[in-house]
Amino acid sequence: MSTPAEAITPALLKAWQVNREASDKSDRGTVVVVGGARRSPGAAMLTGRAALRVGAGRLTLAVTESVAVAVAVAVPESGAVALPEDDGVISGKRAPQALGTDLETADVVVIGPGLDDADSTRQLLRGIAPLLNDIAAVVLDAYALGVLPGLPEVYGPWAGRLVLTPNRKEAARLLEKDPDAELDLAHAAADIAAKYQAVVAVQGLIAAPDGRLWEVPAGNAGLGTSGSGDVLAGAIGGFLARQASPEQAACWGTYLHSTAGDRLAAAQGPLSFLAGELLDAMPRVMAELTV
Repeated sequence: MSTPAEAITPALLKAWQVNREASDKSDRGTVVVVGGARRSPGAAMLTGRAALRVGAGRLTLAVTESVAVAVAVAVPESGAVALPEDDGVISGKRAPQALGTDLETADVVVIGPGLDDADSTRQLLRGIAPLLNDIAAVVLDAYALGVLPGLPEVYGPWAGRLVLTPNRKEAARLLEKDPDAELDLAHAAADIAAKYQAVVAVQGLIAAPDGRLWEVPAGNAGLGTSGSGDVLAGAIGGFLARQASPEQAACWGTYLHSTAGDRLAAAQGPLSFLAGELLDAMPRVMAELTV
């Protein structure tokens, strides 16, 4: 059983300042986002922009070749890698080789935003695992979470540097339960963290493999909108790039995401803000916490 959840407060986060004196982009880490199938490149873009918004220094977006040029133009702050595809779906067999150099030099790899095929994603994870350097942190989201239970050879070597960002249904899948099963989220987060030796961020709760648990006293129903989870994954990835520990990155990212959502809800209505608007709101929250 996990310990009681500790509230994530401004005081706690101020005690966890991370690499804020870095003046060069190379000192603030490199994030590679792998996702963006042809019909959903925006997910990878939101993730990457969130990583930059919280202070990551370099960004590469690895997306299907049919949208890579458009993504590079839309996010000029990023490099773009065109991944081989089969009818708009990233080729799980061929794409890892196209990522070789980027995986060798990445500080953080976020996999999942905008992926839309389970078999391809499974192959992609298997192909990426042996190419990724031995110290890069990994954030898994969306389809990358759904296929993870059957891939112990993939997540095992990532123990201690892995962050998972499931929603309720994905949390159930990670525990190999019915996706519609009722879950006690605190217990579920702790069980997932222990099973995968990963930090888990699920709906305002953050669990570490050693049983520690944190909770953000913020958040609202408006965060349950398209693209919101992609922003969260990117924010966590950005803090990892700035050398935060996995649990610190998850707490920082979740707090900014939830608090920004509350401020947008107050200003625009509880269900009227867009995920992309979180990208502008989060830095204002972060500025208040940086001393």
